[in-house]
Amino acid sequence: AGGCLHLAMEFVNLEGLRLDGRRPKETRRMRCVMTVLPAADGSATFEAGNTKVLAAAYGPREAPLRSDALHDRCVVKVEFSQAAFSSDQRRRRGKGDRRSLELGRVITRALETCIMTELMPRSQIDINVVVLQSDGGVRAAAMNACVLALADAGVPLRDTMASCSAGYLDGTCILDINHLEESGGGPEIHVASLVNLDKIVLVQSDHKCAIDVFEPTHALALEGCKVVALVMREAMLRRTKDLAATRAAEML
Repeated sequence: AGGCLHLAMEFVNLEGLRLDGRRPKETRRMRCVMTVLPAADGSATFEAGNTKVLAAAYGPREAPLRSDALHDRCVVKVEFSQAAFSSDQRRRRGKGDRRSLELGRVITRALETCIMTELMPRSQIDINVVVLQSDGGVRAAAMNACVLALADAGVPLRDTMASCSAGYLDGTCILDINHLEESGGGPEIHVASLVNLDKIVLVQSDHKCAIDVFEPTHALALEGCKVVALVMREAMLRRTKDLAATRAAEML
């Protein structure tokens, strides 16, 4: 029944508007908050529409197990989980479920490109990621929350890594897809980029698609990364100003 509903559903209407009122190339409203968990070295939440992800970073610190330590760079470990209350789906995705483990590995690989790991040999950074609300674009939101948490912890980064998704439905490329659009069955492209360096860190597609669909959808996701990066940088700048104001007050 659900499949029939999606086949009959119009994701982009004749006026060029999506079901939530956005234009095809429009992101959802984003909100970033840093230093949300004082006990962590760095923490942040990233929201895109009704999707909200929390990330907490610990380190860099000496690797707890000597066998884990690498002499030439820092080890990055990511633990991804989804809160039981994050969506209306009954199945809970804890930190041990297969999809959570795979997403944790994907995020780790992307962050290893972003972090200047060579500056911190024989050390380890642990990042815990929890999806608090899930309404599509979870992978991108998780990566963005991790980058903000790392910046909050003062971890040296090569650039602001931003992540965004795009899909293809009703013959139209659409940016920053929500859960309903994800369930439409069209191709999805997930991209993470070091925006200033103009370097693509990650490209993932959940469905096979023709090259004439892939190329414009991928290009749109890449443009979305630039929009996301601006929002993230604003949050980092606010955090820097707050820290400067606090230190100035302490000196008085």
